[in-house]
Amino acid sequence: MNKDFKDDYIKIGLKISYYRKLKSMTQEQLAEKLNCGVSFIGQIEAPNIYKAISLDTLFKIARELDIPAYKLLYFEN
Repeated sequence: MNKDFKDDYIKIGLKISYYRKLKSMTQEQLAEKLNCGVSFIGQIEAPNIYKAISLDTLFKIARELDIPAYKLLYFEN
């Protein structure tokens, strides 16, 4: 697994967690909507775990959170 973008994947996971909580959605609810395991969502959102995700997964998550996908990829300094 390429670790060149490790910090970026962690930032994406933190953003997913932030927007999920804004929607008052649990990890279980998001996992159900995405048809995946709760542990997968937990790994994505964990600040100490590097979990790469595909663009398809990112787009699906953004759709379920009702946000444009770019919000998960935009990092302010």
